[in-house]
Amino acid sequence: MAESVNEEPRFGGDIPVPYDYASEGTNGMLEPSRKKKGEPASDAAPAPVSGRAWLMLALATVGFAVNFWAWALLSPLGPRFKDSLELSSFEQSLLVAVPVVVGSLGRVPVGALTDRFGGRVMFPLVSAVTIVPVLYLGLAGHSSLPALLVGGFFLGIGGTAFAVGVPFVSAWFPPRRRGLAIGVFGMGMGGTAISALTTVKLVDARGMANPFLITAAVLAVYAVVAALVLRDAPGRAVPTEPLARRLAATCRLGITWQASALYAVAFGGYVAFSVYLPTYLKTGYGLTQADAANRMAGFVLLAVAMRPAGGWLSDRIGAVRVLAGALTVVFAGALVQSATPPLAPTGTVAFLAMAAALGAGSGAVFALVALLAPAEQVGSVTGIVGAAGGLGGFLPPLVMGSLYGAYGSYAIGLVLLGLVAAAALAFTGTGVRSAVTRRSHRVAQPQLR
Repeated sequence: MAESVNEEPRFGGDIPVPYDYASEGTNGMLEPSRKKKGEPASDAAPAPVSGRAWLMLALATVGFAVNFWAWALLSPLGPRFKDSLELSSFEQSLLVAVPVVVGSLGRVPVGALTDRFGGRVMFPLVSAVTIVPVLYLGLAGHSSLPALLVGGFFLGIGGTAFAVGVPFVSAWFPPRRRGLAIGVFGMGMGGTAISALTTVKLVDARGMANPFLITAAVLAVYAVVAALVLRDAPGRAVPTEPLARRLAATCRLGITWQASALYAVAFGGYVAFSVYLPTYLKTGYGLTQADAANRMAGFVLLAVAMRPAGGWLSDRIGAVRVLAGALTVVFAGALVQSATPPLAPTGTVAFLAMAAALGAGSGAVFALVALLAPAEQVGSVTGIVGAAGGLGGFLPPLVMGSLYGAYGSYAIGLVLLGLVAAAALAFTGTGVRSAVTRRSHRVAQPQLR
């Protein structure tokens, strides 16, 4: 978009202040330029992003998708394991939740390690290590609940790939493009849709080991390609402080906890539905396992498609506005679905609306991170925020399973989701909006002098 230089009194002053902006910035407010005083204005658009940056984004997105494919292998098989191993509702929920919580907590150290060593090292490493639990589950670890839990624990390593990709991609793109770039990278969470669409069919066709062997082979190919092709961005900020000190500094940043709270709702809601929706549809609506998995894949694909849209919109109208709209939709959708309406059309519309909102909201959260986090701490912040998102997805399946076991209904769990979304909406309109406004004022201060 073409830039222009306007003179507009801001922040209560009477002296016109020169601004150079393209519509609204990532924070939803007009951002001042960083041009030096006396520097001529330009109507030219920002410098284009290099072709190499787009290549790195594409490779990172593929790596994210492949690792998430592995991370989600147990979810579509949950109903099958429940029947074959005679699991309770809580045990089934625990089985699909363990990889989620491990992948979530693992993002904290992996994000910090990515700050230090870069995505060029960490992407191939995470992908290669994930091959081990995938092969174990496919060849030997699916005959009992303890064996599945052990395999699921280490399968969680695949879920840490998210904390590798965000700082890696962010370093390749300028601030005005990061919302879109990180949103595109976030489409890699569609790896869960690959798992949903293929896992059950491959097991039915060729046995339990088949989807695991295929996934392991794809992980191996990606690890080799990533090791040969990936490059970290030139001039990437490399921290020199010890890991513990860097994590402590990250925990003192306001954006760390603001984004964590919002991501626990947005991405946590997505993860919870992606792992538990097949069980919910099979139990609550009597669908077959294959039909439930296909509908879950549709939910996932819509959320994936809306994630870059959320980042793109955040670059233009502001992340706060995108988050407010998304959380409002989640609140309404959860309350509608709590009444267990007919699946066609009301239930389907409610679920798809929540899918779109959760995807857009997830993209908006990391547009906020790219805006407010220091460049050398993006990986550490991403690790903690990603952990919060994953943990947000860990608890709902356990709660839903427990409530259904106790009351024979999912209504209470969905009402709780609506209340959490309402609380997050209130927080977005108060604390988060204030933080973004303060940042805009700080950026403007050099212009006022």
